[in-house]
Amino acid sequence: MTSGAQSAHVSDEIEGSVQGHRDGHGFVIRDDGQGDLYISPNEMRAVLHKDRVRARILRQDRRGRPEGRVVEIIERPARPIIGRLLQESGVWLVAPEDKRYGQDILIPKGATGVAKPGQVVVVELTEPPALFGQPVGRITEVLGEVDDPGMEIEIAVRKYGVPHEFSAAGLAQAKGLPDKVRAQDKKHRVDLCDIPLVTIDGEDARDFDDAVYCEPAKIGRAKGWRLLVAIADVSHYVETGSAIDIDAYDRATSVYFPRRVIPMLPEKLSNGLCSLNPQVERLCMVCDMLVTARGEVPAYQFYPAVMYSHARLTYTEVAAILANTRGPEAAKRQERVKDLLNLHDVYHALLLARRERGAVDFETTETQIVCDENGRIEKIVPRIRNDAHRLIEEAMLAANVCSADFIVQGGQPGLFRVHEGPTPEKQVLLRNYLKAMAVGLSISDEPKPAEFQAIAEATKDRPDAPQIHMMLLRSMQQAIYTPVNSGHFGLAFDAYTHFTSPIRRYPDLLVHRVIKAILGKTQYQLPALPAPGEAQAKLAKRLAGPGSKPRQQALGRAGLAWQAAGLHCSANERRADEASRDVEAWLKCKYMREHLGEEYSGVVSAVTSFGIFVTLDAMYVEGLVHITELGGEYFKFDEARQELRGERTGIRYAIGARVRVQVSRVDLGGRRIDFRLVHEGEQLPGGDGAGGAARKTGGRSGGRKSAPGAAPSVSGPVAETPPKAPVKKKEKAARKKAVAGQTGKARKPRRN
Repeated sequence: MTSGAQSAHVSDEIEGSVQGHRDGHGFVIRDDGQGDLYISPNEMRAVLHKDRVRARILRQDRRGRPEGRVVEIIERPARPIIGRLLQESGVWLVAPEDKRYGQDILIPKGATGVAKPGQVVVVELTEPPALFGQPVGRITEVLGEVDDPGMEIEIAVRKYGVPHEFSAAGLAQAKGLPDKVRAQDKKHRVDLCDIPLVTIDGEDARDFDDAVYCEPAKIGRAKGWRLLVAIADVSHYVETGSAIDIDAYDRATSVYFPRRVIPMLPEKLSNGLCSLNPQVERLCMVCDMLVTARGEVPAYQFYPAVMYSHARLTYTEVAAILANTRGPEAAKRQERVKDLLNLHDVYHALLLARRERGAVDFETTETQIVCDENGRIEKIVPRIRNDAHRLIEEAMLAANVCSADFIVQGGQPGLFRVHEGPTPEKQVLLRNYLKAMAVGLSISDEPKPAEFQAIAEATKDRPDAPQIHMMLLRSMQQAIYTPVNSGHFGLAFDAYTHFTSPIRRYPDLLVHRVIKAILGKTQYQLPALPAPGEAQAKLAKRLAGPGSKPRQQALGRAGLAWQAAGLHCSANERRADEASRDVEAWLKCKYMREHLGEEYSGVVSAVTSFGIFVTLDAMYVEGLVHITELGGEYFKFDEARQELRGERTGIRYAIGARVRVQVSRVDLGGRRIDFRLVHEGEQLPGGDGAGGAARKTGGRSGGRKSAPGAAPSVSGPVAETPPKAPVKKKEKAARKKAVAGQTGKARKPRRN
């Protein structure tokens, strides 16, 4: 029973947003944060997914969960619906691509436009749904055939409302910008063209935000380094409140898909005038630091400069040079080898400081989808992090910390990148888990990052280390942008912000403007930029919480504007992540359709009350083995241990267990891949121990019963689709994390 169920009273009215389910029922996600309100399929006929509603609590079901009825639709978002046009018995219908909408949309004969049956189209509603009538709409755009290359991206940008077309005013303004740095642009800037700054990025990078240079320096009598981090000076060209600025704020971030990027800035800026391309002059903002042998930064300064990138290097190339300074890669870049060794040295010093701070540093496996010319997956490969990745990351972290300190010392409002520690509820869950797993270490009532890192270090050689580390990560909160500096828990910084990627992140652009204002002894004022409804709703909810009046008084009017900007940027960062994951899930489903019936070995990557998620070793694709596929017995979900345990055999499935599965079903529309176990209970090589193969234990316990024998495949989620039975809010959150990863995958590989 959830807290919401315990406090719910029949006839209470609540407000919230409708979240539909592909099976026809839905939930009202309550504004007050209490347990979701179940809405029956019949009630859902009159509302749509994402509607804001007022609902009345009618009763509690046999499990104590509140069930309700929608009494008023407060707001219906004007977001278009994407789906496939169908013709059934002479009637035109559009089946929504997002199955949470629950019902097809009727299209009158004259409203189909040039669309043909089977094509993917965009629909605008002309009549809302009713209890006894389907919603009616008209086709406003034809996207093409479902198998057209890039169709998954066209769907995602519209499904998640990602702005993908610049305004006419923004494009016109970009067209009027110069093609290169002019003489007047260099005024009042430090000339760094003789400093051999270089960029280090991935092979497929097209925009270059940052360049680095390092040389030995004496700090008093001690050994140290001078580290320069030069960042593209986007703020010189994108003026506050301009057409380009409004477009950039609306997007808030670039969105990275396989084979395509939806940039925050027009291409003339992102790939041209602002990008630190090699052998051309570029304007930049520089964080010039002194770094001690212990990785401390006793002095730094910021200044605008003009630079000349002496080389465009890749991570692979730099790692090869550092590994062998006499190898072929080093021979090609002989004039850069000494500078790269200096960078490597300062990286080790900064790494020492990271360890002394106790910052959380878990190695996780990120994957890269490799597509062919038609956009189909050729393979999925792990993205290997080497010392070149890490030295750039540490240099960017150092510059970001100096930026945050500079803003604090300057006394001006700005946006910090805040990552708070685990909530009390997550602390309790983690302590119980660590105790159940006999880890021998736990966290205090006010945990520090070093405690998490100590647990990770102490358990890194255990067979169940992946399971333990995943639970450590899941106990933490997501990072946000806010003017209220609460520090960065994971990185163990008292103040942290984002300064290093203004080409692709709007908060970085704002930080640049604040730094320039402090340097010029002026006060930066946020423009009257539009704020979308999602950010405003989150702002209102946050400000209405405990301690809201003191917080508003402390922030003042200017601070509230900064908080709205921070929430907007945070919300759109989530939107970009969701859109990217949706596209990747689509591609993986299309890829796995070609492998139906094939068998693979894999590892359990998440455990829920409704089954286990398995990630295939060879393909890095995740799918669900539903609980009905685990065998003919009862299975109980042990929340403390995060495992399913069979009542009769005692077999247990936990994160890290090795299994063999068969690809049994792929649902492209639902972004779902289903597996079934093969040779259930067979132990594969290398899979023994607590985190190894499925194993037998003593004891009996009741729980959910799976179907006897070899049950047919039961569909389950791969992205964010709930199981067929209504589940509690915490179960939905656990399922979402199981797929999305812990803190949100970075849209551009690397960069803190």
